[in-house]
Amino acid sequence: MIISKEQMARARVLVVGDVMLDRYWYGAVDRISPEAPVPVVRITREEERNGGAANVAYNVVTLGAQASLLTVVGDDEASHKLEALVAQTGIQPHFGRDADLKTTVKLRIIGRQQQLLRLDFENTPKSELLASQTAAFENLLPLHGAVLFSDYGKGGLGHITDMIARARGIGKPILVDPKGDDYARYQNATVITPNRAELLQVIGAWNDEATLRNKVHNLRTQLQLDAVLLTRSEEGMTLFDAEGELHVSAQAREVFDVTGAGDTVIATLTALVAAGISLRDAVPIANQAASIVVGKFGTATVSYDELFASR
Repeated sequence: MIISKEQMARARVLVVGDVMLDRYWYGAVDRISPEAPVPVVRITREEERNGGAANVAYNVVTLGAQASLLTVVGDDEASHKLEALVAQTGIQPHFGRDADLKTTVKLRIIGRQQQLLRLDFENTPKSELLASQTAAFENLLPLHGAVLFSDYGKGGLGHITDMIARARGIGKPILVDPKGDDYARYQNATVITPNRAELLQVIGAWNDEATLRNKVHNLRTQLQLDAVLLTRSEEGMTLFDAEGELHVSAQAREVFDVTGAGDTVIATLTALVAAGISLRDAVPIANQAASIVVGKFGTATVSYDELFASR
């Protein structure tokens, strides 16, 4: 299935979740430190990118759809850099600020074309600020065709249960990229998109497809979800819904970097659903988007032309 650029341009997605600033420091590695057996990296270039839910929103606009981003950040240098990055890419930012919050930053040190080290800076937002975000969510909700919750476990979705109830109440499709082992908070969503490791934490191990099928459908029924989309890396992805299962095999492609592939899957899926495409029709397209993005370095995105030229 191919949808027109015009149809995609009319799709509006409200992205809610944990954002972060992805920093990359690139350098030359010419020697080992005399102080410890570690490489010395002489930094030659720095780069900053949208991370977390901001990367998800970036994936939405890269496809040609519209995105608003609702999140909580600190009142620090990283948050202002991130807001500027978000605005530059055409995303509508709705940033709540908490002076006591440290905006999440992931700093990656790259040498000889590989990641040598990652440094994370973060803490958790206050519940009062999160409560105020619910009112902003309620105002933004009617203006969008679908809602995407991007949960990175950083504390920014403390009121997700209430938000899902409000979105469900006015008939908006709700897609969730989950985190942790408490999926009860995602009850009544339209679809959740765990990977294998994330699903394992919730339903336990499975030895065969029949066991997996039984466990996932039980989870779907228990949480009153329309569907569960299991992303399976080199095995592709499987949609479990009321009709049964839809499996899409991975596209054969050289894998360079899987960073952000999950972001691309849910962003593509939500943009297509917001454009009026059914989940079953959207899944193969999202799978194709993932196969393109893993051939790129770092948190990457896929354009409309890249995605539909390959179909």
